[in-house]
Amino acid sequence: MTNIISLSDTLQIGGTNIVLIAGPCAVESAEQVYSVAKTMHALGLRVLRGGAFKPRTSPHTFQGLGLEGLKILRQAADEFGLLVISEALGVEQLPLVVEYSDIIQIGSRNMQHFPLLWAAGEQQKPVLLKRGFMSTIHEWLAAAEHIMSRGNQKVILCERGIRGFDPSTRNVLDVNAIAQIKETTPFPILADPSHATGRTDLVFAASRAALAAGADGLLVEVHPNPAAALSDGEQSLPLDSLPSFVDEMRRIASAMGRTLES
Repeated sequence: MTNIISLSDTLQIGGTNIVLIAGPCAVESAEQVYSVAKTMHALGLRVLRGGAFKPRTSPHTFQGLGLEGLKILRQAADEFGLLVISEALGVEQLPLVVEYSDIIQIGSRNMQHFPLLWAAGEQQKPVLLKRGFMSTIHEWLAAAEHIMSRGNQKVILCERGIRGFDPSTRNVLDVNAIAQIKETTPFPILADPSHATGRTDLVFAASRAALAAGADGLLVEVHPNPAAALSDGEQSLPLDSLPSFVDEMRRIASAMGRTLES
């Protein structure tokens, strides 16, 4: 049976409801985040994502706004009554993420960054743990245990795609893993169709598959103008497509006997 984790006084994950987390890959400006938060609020969504510290493959690409980005996220979220999730790259960034976010994200590259896992385990806020793109399910669950060994039992897993051999997509969404986690562990699990596919045109289909496999929610990248995005624009949904995405996911949730949070 899946553990039910409270994200706030009025929002839980792991029960019959499905949580849709949306927002830009990277915080670029207050205007960008404000427009996304406003649209999310109008659609009944509750959790805003955004990267302030960006672990990019190349050091010559946008690395995030850091503390300024966290402040922008918090201000926009507070105005529209949203929760914030953002990633901590290391132990040194964790206090800032804890101060400005409601959920701590640990990314794929840091799944086995054990000092960070231990430090997150000493916090009381929920932790979203992404699967490493070259990690087995056993290794992923062991990483979750590192967090819980320090006292924090509020661990949410996120399947974000594993590395395959076909370059036509960024990664391979492991739907088997979603079903297996739901069947054999108590962890709530989300899917990240944006990173799993790396392609905007496949995000809808991958999201449908994830919810059908039993995912408790989705983590989706959204941008007002993906063509001008400083990070991952090729996999971000245009903001004006978010209403149709939410409508479709609500219908999939209903078919699975569940509801999308509102």
